[in-house]
Amino acid sequence: MSEFIQWNPPLVLAIIALTAAQLFKFGRTLLLERRVDFTRLTGMGGMPSSHSAAVAALSTAIGLEVGWTSSLFGAVAFVSLLIIYDATGIRQAASSQARLLNQMLDDLKAHHTIRGERVVESLGHTVLEVTVGAAFGVVVALAMYP
Repeated sequence: MSEFIQWNPPLVLAIIALTAAQLFKFGRTLLLERRVDFTRLTGMGGMPSSHSAAVAALSTAIGLEVGWTSSLFGAVAFVSLLIIYDATGIRQAASSQARLLNQMLDDLKAHHTIRGERVVESLGHTVLEVTVGAAFGVVVALAMYP
């Protein structure tokens, strides 16, 4: 495993953090809800944010590799913050709109003959989910960086 990480530590650590966060969501659903939900392996939303975990691990590994004052770290950190903002802000708003659309569709179906599919509601993250995901990504990078 250490040889694999040395190939490209930032990339590998970002993938490890993302995968571990998704596996955690799957395991959490299995333990708490006593059901197998494979959408937790690939789906969006939930605790912790795998997007935040991945970009935090990537940024941390880049900082460790090339220095915290480098232009590369600055660029990666900036893009990471945009991704985290998107996960909490824009996609959270899209989740709220999806819930409203589904409610409207359910109400219409109850009183009219109408076709339509429900849309995915779990798109974004809460601030807590993003914070935990980011902290997890940093820990993964610090613990596993070669």
